[in-house]
Amino acid sequence: MIIEILPTSWHSGRMPIESVAVVAVPGVQPFELGIAWEGFGIDRSDEGLPNYDCSLVSLTPTVTTGPGWTINTPHRLDHAADADLVIIPAFQRSQNSGFGVPGADAILELLRHTVSRGASVMSFCGGAFFLGEAGLLDDRDCTTHWRYAAELASLYPQARVDPNVLFVCDGPVLTSAGTAAGLDLCLHLIRADHGEEVARKVARRMVMPPHRDGGQAQYVDAPIRTRTADTLAPLLDELLDELAEEHSIESLASRCAMSPRTFARRFRQETGTTPLAWLTQQRILLARRMLEAGDDPIETVAARAGFANAAMLRHHFSDKVGTSPAAYRRTFRLKAS
Repeated sequence: MIIEILPTSWHSGRMPIESVAVVAVPGVQPFELGIAWEGFGIDRSDEGLPNYDCSLVSLTPTVTTGPGWTINTPHRLDHAADADLVIIPAFQRSQNSGFGVPGADAILELLRHTVSRGASVMSFCGGAFFLGEAGLLDDRDCTTHWRYAAELASLYPQARVDPNVLFVCDGPVLTSAGTAAGLDLCLHLIRADHGEEVARKVARRMVMPPHRDGGQAQYVDAPIRTRTADTLAPLLDELLDELAEEHSIESLASRCAMSPRTFARRFRQETGTTPLAWLTQQRILLARRMLEAGDDPIETVAARAGFANAAMLRHHFSDKVGTSPAAYRRTFRLKAS
């Protein structure tokens, strides 16, 4: 399933994330605050999953949330001074109102300091405005909720805002779109540090898919409706068992009794991406699981995952994962043993 990442190799050369600080900014949205805690604050060590040193920090002991009620936080901003990752959830703001967060200078300085010492910062939804105000989006790819993308680009013209993707990783600056995209980004970081199988287990605990198709474009101005039974879901399920076979738009369209043009349009409407991109990503996911779990030669992995040869696997794997199949196996096969 396609998740768009720019670039994919943002994590090269860094140590795995162990400590996380979630900032309860003024007007914080409680649900997005909970997403950060769901990603890194829950102890899952009883299942052999990574456990993070996660803390909630704020400017003051009491924070007024977006809905107007208050929460008490155990730590101030200095507690985040050494965190590997600092997260800024969404906060209450009016569209086209500028930054508009009085007294936020200390938070902005924390974000700048975090990046300057080589750690990472992450935003959910409109939390990207904090990163923009801190100057951390300048000359970087980034995203936010599609409703706020034009305003973010207007306020911070040196930022390269992409309103279509679910999340973006550009160096140490990580941004995500709407609510659920925050979980997508959390899972991406877990996957980058601990491998595909660990991310799948965490996603299973969350009762959500480890990957989602496409980007935000499929949600923009789309009416909420009950999907009829006439979907491509049965075909996608079949294809997951046929990744080693060759497929073309023509062959897939004929299985659905559609013209290739109609099939391609329907496929993008339902998944947010193209059939070729979807198949490639599914094949990479299968290759990742095989590399983590076994010792088959790269040529065998390539054939079983549906790539023409090992060279094609290496090309697509490097493009999407940011490393080679052999290096990926060395990292995550050792962790699994």
